[in-house]
Formats: sequence, structure tokens, C-alpha cells
Amino acid sequence: MSKKETFFKHITEGHICKGDYIPVGAAMLDGETITDALVKIPLKTLNRHGLIAGATGTGKTKSLQVLAENLSDKGIPVLLMDIKGDLSGLAQASEGHPKIDERHEKIGIPFEAKAFPVEILTLSEQNGVRLRATVSEFGPVLLSRILDLSEAQSGVVAVIFQYCDHNKLPILDLKDFKKILQYATQEGKEEFDEAYGRISTASTGAILRKVVELEQQGADLFFGETSFDVDDLLRINNEGKGYINIIRLTDIQDRPKLFSTFMLSLLAEIYSTFPEQGDSDRPELVIFIDEAHLIFNEASKALLNQIESIVKLIRSKGVGLYFVTQNPTDVPEAILSQLGLKVQHALRAFTAKDRKAIKLTAQNYPDSEFYDTTAVLTSLGTGEALVSALDEKGRPTPLAATMMRAPMSRMDILTEDELSDLLTKSKLVKKYNETIDRESAYELLNKKIEKAEAEEAKEKAKKEQEALEKAESKRASKTSSSRKSTAMNPVVKVLTSATFIRSVFGILNKVMKK
Repeated sequence: MSKKETFFKHITEGHICKGDYIPVGAAMLDGETITDALVKIPLKTLNRHGLIAGATGTGKTKSLQVLAENLSDKGIPVLLMDIKGDLSGLAQASEGHPKIDERHEKIGIPFEAKAFPVEILTLSEQNGVRLRATVSEFGPVLLSRILDLSEAQSGVVAVIFQYCDHNKLPILDLKDFKKILQYATQEGKEEFDEAYGRISTASTGAILRKVVELEQQGADLFFGETSFDVDDLLRINNEGKGYINIIRLTDIQDRPKLFSTFMLSLLAEIYSTFPEQGDSDRPELVIFIDEAHLIFNEASKALLNQIESIVKLIRSKGVGLYFVTQNPTDVPEAILSQLGLKVQHALRAFTAKDRKAIKLTAQNYPDSEFYDTTAVLTSLGTGEALVSALDEKGRPTPLAATMMRAPMSRMDILTEDELSDLLTKSKLVKKYNETIDRESAYELLNKKIEKAEAEEAKEKAKKEQEALEKAESKRASKTSSSRKSTAMNPVVKVLTSATFIRSVFGILNKVMKK
């Protein structure tokens, strides 16, 4: 048996699937594509997470596109983070090209152009379905981790949430949260001191500064209502295709804190609401996180621990997470070790650091008698990748340098008119794009403060009136007393009058003469 025949058998036997699967391309040997040596990814293991990596321009985005559209074709909804803004073309069929036909002839898979059901979502003011969540939904623990608070500051946040629960004060947006923080050490200081003990103004000041930092990255657009229901990510169209939900993130590349906040809240919400699936035959939802380093580079240790925990646990909910980045070292080791599928496009060895990274990357793949992994990593062409997946029993499939199939949808973005038409037809735009600012903690606390101030002013006016009346009464009493003391008795007045005195002296004078 020739080397080529041995290799063909090695690949085909290693990729036997009893259940449904996605063929991503055909294996290559010594630079030649071996027709029908298909590299298959079982649907059963797609909730085991994965990685798509490679240098700029090597085909990462197209591999992501291929996986997304094939999942949609199988009736599995997808969520894509579109950082570069080049994935909206999934909504239109490919125009086709002779080179695409030639590639697919080598692979052994007929090419078919297709469009897929797409929903455009947004975190910012870009057009699309607005994604929001309330501060209350985050809860004190998750919010504290996002803000990277100390233990003492986290305790203050827990007290704030408890107070709002007891007093029926909804914390919907950051405006509400800032108001209750200020209230705790100002107008409501006595109330908080009595119920929870003294809250330090230094702690609330530090928390407020962290909130302002988050606001500066656009978080005030994210926190609020209407809160997005993650079940809307699971929609299937009338043809049985899963919706591909694309989050436009082209304008938040310089706001990693907001991106991390959103991703963590989304994963936490999915984990808490989706039912347990166990080892099902297919995932419920697959999430692709493009430019994954934006999550990890700016994340605190507490935030990384939270992400790591969710990555480990969310698999049981039937959710697969796929990180897309330039270098596998962008993803923390603890998370990298949890990833079952690896699609590694070419890496460039320009520096000593690059060469070291390539050696480390090669060690993440199974040994192969057909490849020098380190050499292959630097020699792959555009649209070629080293692929290592898990078979239906959870074992690594044979390592294959793979000629990746081409996307069935457009490999370009939608025009403005096409995008506008897509959004006009969207049911979710109508559901989520109305801004609601109902009465919440901010308004209720302002009313409470105004009422307290009005009562205080009324009480003060009452006391001032009472003091005024008392002073008037005292002054009147004093004046009356003075009048009594200075008024002459009528008898005394008569006895001391000049007429009376002259009469008395006249009588005495007559008596004396006699």
C-alpha cells in the first residue's frame, strides 16, 4: 500500500461518523489535496468548544463562515461576534467563481450557493436589534467582578442590592445604580446605618469611579430595558434553518470592557436559563467569539475565573463556544485545555517570539507520522488549516492539514440597501428597539428625597411658626406687665392730685387759725 493510500485510509477511518456531521474539507498530504479524504466534525461533539486561529489573511473568517452556515443548514442556531464587520454576507448567496468550483472538485464536495436566515444585533447605536440587560439581572456578584471591586466594595454592592430588593426599587440602568450609591451615604445615610451599619463614602466613591469608567466605554447603552431574551437566539425559520445572529461590533474594538461585560452577561444568562442537555446528539446553540483576545487582554483575574467556570459548565446546556483569534496563546491555558475542535491556519515566524509561539502551538496537536506539525504551521496556504476534532466517543481525530471548503454564502458584506431591507423585515427589531425608561430606583429615590425634603421643610416651617408665636406671646405678656406696673391706682391718683393737696392744705390752714 502506497503512502497516499495509507494516508487516505488513516483519515477516512479516523473520521467515521454514525450520526450527523459537518464536512469542512479534504485532508492534504505533501501539499496535495486527497480527494474524498473528508475531514468531518460530528454534531455530537460541537458543544465541546473550539478554536479557530491563524495570522491575518490566512482564512480564519471564511472557516468561521463555513461552520456557521453548515450549522444553520442543520437547523442549529448560531451567534457570531462580528468585530471586523465582514460577516453580514451570510444573508446572501455566493456569486460563485471558477476557483471555488476547482477547489471543491479537489475536495470531493459539490459546491452549492445558498443564503441563510440572518438577524443583525447591536450593542451600540449602529443599526440592528438592540441588546440590553438590566443591572438587577447582573446581580451583585457578577457586577462586582465586572467592575473589579475589592472584597469590601463588593460587600457594599451586596448591601445596595439587598436594600433595593427590600424596598422594591428596580435597578435597571447605571443611572439607578449611581443614584442608590449616592443615597446610601447622603440622604439615606441614617437609614442605611441603622439597617446595615456604616457604609464608607470612600467605598461608594471608588465604586462610582469604576461605573463611570464603564460608562465611558458605552455601557449606558447596554444597561436598561427592554432586556434581551436569550431564547430569541434559538429561532428556526420556516425552512428548518437555524438563524445566524450576527452582533455588529465594529465600533467597540477600543472598548474591550464593554465587550467583556456583554459576553459575560450573555454566557451567564444562557447558563442560568437553558435546560440541562447532557450528551445530546447536537448542540442547541453555537457561539463564535471573533477577536477573542479582546475579552482576555483587559479581563481581571476574577473575570477570567468567571469565564473559565462558565466555559467548563455551559457545555452541559448544549452550547458550544468557539474562540477566533490570531494566536492560540491569546486564549488562557485553562480555557484552551477545554477546547475540543482546533482549526489552525498558518502562523508567521518573523521573530524569535513567533517561532517560540509556533513550537508551543504545535504541542497542542496530536502527533502524526505524516506531518512535521511545526513545519506545516508556517507553510499552509490561504484557506488551508490544520484540523483536529473529537470523534463521537470524544477521542481526538487524526491530525489533518485540510483544504477548507468555500463558504456557500457571499464572501463580502451586505450593501446599505440590503442591510436596511433585512432590518425592515426583522421581528426582533420591532420587539427590542423601543427605548423604555419606566419608573425605577432613580425616579423612586428622587421622589423619596423630595418627599423627605418637603416634610422636613414643613416641619421646619411649623417649628419656626411655633417659635414666632411663642415669641409674640412672650412679648405681649411682657408689655402687659409693664403697663400694669406703670399705670397709677385711681385712689393714689386722687390723693396725689394738685387739687386734692390744695384742698387739704386749705382745711388745715383754717383749723390752725381757729
